[in-house]
Amino acid sequence: MPDHRPKRRIHLSKLYTFSCGRSSLQTEDSLPIGGPGFSRTVYCNEPEKHQETPYRPNYVSTTKYNLATFFPKALFEQFRRVANIYFLFAAALSLTPLAPFSASSLIAPLVFVVGVSMIKEGIEDWHRFLQDKEVNNRTVKVHAKVGNFVETEWKNLMVGDVVRVEKDAFFPADLLLLSSSYEDGVCYVETMNLDGETNLKLKQALKPTTKLHNNESFESFKAFIKCEDPNPNLYTFVGSMDYEGQTYPLSSQQILLRDSKLRNTEYIYGVIIFSGHDTKVMQNTTDPPSKRSGIERKMDKIIYFLFSMLVLIALVGSIAFGVKTRDDMPDWWYLRPDDANAYFNPDNPALAAFLHFVTALILYGYLIPISLYVSIEIVKVAQSMFINKDQQMYYAETDKPAQARTSNLNEELGQVDTILSDKTGTLTCNSMEFLKCSIAGTAYGQGMTEVERAMAERLGKDAVELQNLSFEDNDINDQVGTEMEIKPHIKGFNFRDKRLMNGHWQQEPHADVIRMFFRILAICQTAIPEEDEETGNVSYEAESPDEAAFVVAARELGFEFFKRTQTSVMLHEPGPTLDQVESEYRILNVLEFNSARKRMSVIVRNEEDRLFLFCKGADSVIFERLSKKQGREFGEATRTHISKYADAGLRTLAIAYRELDEEEYRVWNEEFMEAMNTVSADRDAKMDAVTDKIEKELILVGATAVEDKLQKGVPQCIDKLAQAGIKIWVLTGDKLETAINIGFACSFLRQGMKQILITLDTPEINVVEAQGDKEAISKVSRESVRKQISDGHMQVSSVRGNDDVFALIIDGKSLAYALEKEIKEKFLSVAIGCASVICCRVSPKQKALVTRLVKEGTGKTTLAIGDGANDVGMLQEADIGVGISGVEGMQAVMASDFAIAQFCFLERLLLVHGHWCYRRITTMICYFFYKNIAFGFTLFYFEAYASFSGQAAYNDWYMSLFNVFFTSLPVIALGVFEQDVSARFCLQFPLLYQEGLQNILFRWARIFGWMFNGVCSSTIIFFFSTSILKHQAFRHGGQVSGMEVLGATMYTCIVWTVNCQIALAISYFTWIQHLVIWGSIAFWYLFLFVYGSIKPTFSTTAYKVLVEACGPSPMYWFITLLVVISALVPYFTYTAFERRFFPLYHSLIQWARHEGIYEDPVLQTIPVHRNHVGFTARVEAGIEHFKNKIRHSHNGDRVTGLQNDSH
Repeated sequence: MPDHRPKRRIHLSKLYTFSCGRSSLQTEDSLPIGGPGFSRTVYCNEPEKHQETPYRPNYVSTTKYNLATFFPKALFEQFRRVANIYFLFAAALSLTPLAPFSASSLIAPLVFVVGVSMIKEGIEDWHRFLQDKEVNNRTVKVHAKVGNFVETEWKNLMVGDVVRVEKDAFFPADLLLLSSSYEDGVCYVETMNLDGETNLKLKQALKPTTKLHNNESFESFKAFIKCEDPNPNLYTFVGSMDYEGQTYPLSSQQILLRDSKLRNTEYIYGVIIFSGHDTKVMQNTTDPPSKRSGIERKMDKIIYFLFSMLVLIALVGSIAFGVKTRDDMPDWWYLRPDDANAYFNPDNPALAAFLHFVTALILYGYLIPISLYVSIEIVKVAQSMFINKDQQMYYAETDKPAQARTSNLNEELGQVDTILSDKTGTLTCNSMEFLKCSIAGTAYGQGMTEVERAMAERLGKDAVELQNLSFEDNDINDQVGTEMEIKPHIKGFNFRDKRLMNGHWQQEPHADVIRMFFRILAICQTAIPEEDEETGNVSYEAESPDEAAFVVAARELGFEFFKRTQTSVMLHEPGPTLDQVESEYRILNVLEFNSARKRMSVIVRNEEDRLFLFCKGADSVIFERLSKKQGREFGEATRTHISKYADAGLRTLAIAYRELDEEEYRVWNEEFMEAMNTVSADRDAKMDAVTDKIEKELILVGATAVEDKLQKGVPQCIDKLAQAGIKIWVLTGDKLETAINIGFACSFLRQGMKQILITLDTPEINVVEAQGDKEAISKVSRESVRKQISDGHMQVSSVRGNDDVFALIIDGKSLAYALEKEIKEKFLSVAIGCASVICCRVSPKQKALVTRLVKEGTGKTTLAIGDGANDVGMLQEADIGVGISGVEGMQAVMASDFAIAQFCFLERLLLVHGHWCYRRITTMICYFFYKNIAFGFTLFYFEAYASFSGQAAYNDWYMSLFNVFFTSLPVIALGVFEQDVSARFCLQFPLLYQEGLQNILFRWARIFGWMFNGVCSSTIIFFFSTSILKHQAFRHGGQVSGMEVLGATMYTCIVWTVNCQIALAISYFTWIQHLVIWGSIAFWYLFLFVYGSIKPTFSTTAYKVLVEACGPSPMYWFITLLVVISALVPYFTYTAFERRFFPLYHSLIQWARHEGIYEDPVLQTIPVHRNHVGFTARVEAGIEHFKNKIRHSHNGDRVTGLQNDSH
């Protein structure tokens, strides 16, 4: 096969001096304490050798069940519900003579309930299986001996297989990179599914394997790898490879992880090291958990309570029956006590009482609603369908609707206390835009961030109060109404300022400094330019989005970076006569950015043979390296602008340079090369020390301000969620500075917020790390974290009750110690006391651990939201997992409970659907217990009336169909369609969400209130009915009513009462509610007519009871009217009293809606807590700052006036 590889213009291994050369420097001595073992061996290109000790296949599964486990596991899931256990026990007893009614009336409902629930579970897991199948059936080319590569499915791959992955394809397993389409064996990898970052990572093969550049070269390829065991660490890898008689150390630089994607590289060859569930991405996932909502768990406790009540009344009845059997049975001669069986034997009343107790357990089983679970399942499926079909949560750009992937947790959406969110791809669009800059002490750029726009709108509203307010240059007041030339939008560039555009910068006072500023932006970077052959346009592939924004900004302002060679960069830049000239700058050294250095520098030689060091980095780092003589000329003004940019939510970097002396550079370069070639654990520390020697005496040029573009509506969504009382934590893999900047952009952070920063990036820790003693590092780090957390706890505790607001920011290294058993409780206490919490540089496992800490430590509902495979553990650990169905990757969605396309849809998902589902489910459950207690207690009263004989008051089929036909549809309609307030009002009054957050509608007091209402209804129905019918003639002939008439009359009153009760509880009526409520009542009469027409051997006590007994009697209809009205009076009275004197949030909003008054002072009585995060809080803080500025200004004028008067 001919070699068609494109010729590389540059060997990137020589350019990326820090990252690509480290593969040979990793030794076992440098492994972290507790690191993985080294038992894994891989025979490259010989997968058959692993058959003796087979590794896991490459097939992956995220399903909860399989064919073998579905039946037992699904049954276990169903019988985790205590009600189902009880009914299983009752169904078994119904097969004995102790049952007061037929066995089929108990067994059939149980089978139906359990079967429907299992079918629903199976359907949901089937969808997961289909998604797994799509992934497992992807294809890739694998070496099939003799140099041939054939297409095969991912699931068929084995450890040791050599695969060829094409451009823009996902890696099927964890691979060792052998070679690529580039000569020096480099490739670009997008790891968004792993760490959420869209910037491309550079990977490089070992030099000896780069010669394997085509299919034929693998015919005789053999190598042996010994490496670490499977583990979840995404960022490290340790191993060695024996190849052609040599041993080469391996590092993460040669590893391509499953679910990352090949970019900007035509193809790569790699050998599979970890497959299937051994891959690092799958090691970061856990088995799909069986999640149950808090309401369902509480419902189990209610079932326990009702079961206790059932046992109690059964015990009372049995004792009474035993006493009556002993004392009265001998006198009841007509029952033949001399020939009585064990059930009524007066000679053994204890046995009779026990047998009656068993009978009573079955008879009073209607206190526990068997249809509750299946009704909730039906309702939740319907609610999920409404979520899926909500057009307000449909994202047209990607054709992605919202998706409820499980219906078990709908009501949990209305009770979320804490949201734990990923950043990249979840809050942001992965897009940076150059918006503003400060050059030579002058601020440029008149674009507005969303934070500034909100402040401007608020200032317009308060114009009368703030009319004397004046802003400095480039503030909001100057930006409004500025006339700018409108140009097509350019990705990464949103800068507007006519002073710099179109070459006008040359008329500025410091044109030479402006020239240097944009020259540094164009040169101090590691991007790769790509020219479109058709259009000639140049685009850039950069390691970070902000770096791409810098080179685009430089290009748009006249300094175009268009070519990179092995040793130089080429620019088109303005010459002395404004004409574009081509300039070449030789790249001598690239000093890369990392979290410890917080800066990046390049050393270049220009065409005039002058040496320059160009540097960009965090302002805190750059300012301390400025020359005291001439480097701080613009320092004060630049600091002020940086502060304003940060307050507007922008990411800032300071820009500086210095000219180098030839001799100084020669000496330094020798030290640098010596440090770079060091093979020891302290290599990085030595290199940092050497770079410090050259990055000094800098001259400040200015600062950049880049906007990390948020997804549409993110700040507004966060603001609404904050107003609803929901706390939000951000867990990101980004570096500390990025996390802080995005915190400002999202309004998690704001100026004036006191930051509690917990980090191990301190000089003291760096000194210890340089020594390489791992035990000492661990001990000192742990103590440092403990001290920082204790100090933070003291700060938070000392100001409680004040207006001071704290933000907690912690990095991943510190978090590892903060999550240890003896520290984590205090860490959580500090975090809860802060308004914002941001965890940066966290691994997927740490995300899951933090989520578990919050969930278990607070005992409240947590929601995790993310878009990448690195978020899977967090989504599964949280009570609710929400996946962002972005453009790339489905790992997060596959592991989630709900999927949405944009973060802003979370507002509607929680505040609208969450509130509705919570209210519907809780009202539905309370109503279920009400109607079953109302029904069940009439059985108890009648049995007491009948001397606890075990006689049921109603016909068997009355009881069997009570929960199936006569009361089921209205409660299902309530659970599906009920709306206490409309979606518009849910969003307009986010505090309404507090009803779910505080669990107001499902507190024990409210539950017992509904139960008490049921007891009242049953008492009124039974005693009113019996009292009226007991001594009154019921027929024309003067006969009194019998048991069949009393039963039918009481049952009619119950059907009317419970259905009218739900009509009173419903706030939102549609024709469906009217149909099912009044239709259920009508169906009772139809059933009684049809059932009573069947021969009496089947219909028994119901035979002709409506046609011949109840229907013709006015007494029957009078009792129905009187009893139903009387039974509804307690609820009606209580509701009227509550709404008048103790209204709930939704009652106030309903009143305002009814009156058409939304700004009424009554609504302002709702106890609103003060928000400390979000747009609203940030704008309020900004307004308060400006107001204070005015007051101080006025006070100063007043003092000056008084002093003048005194003179």
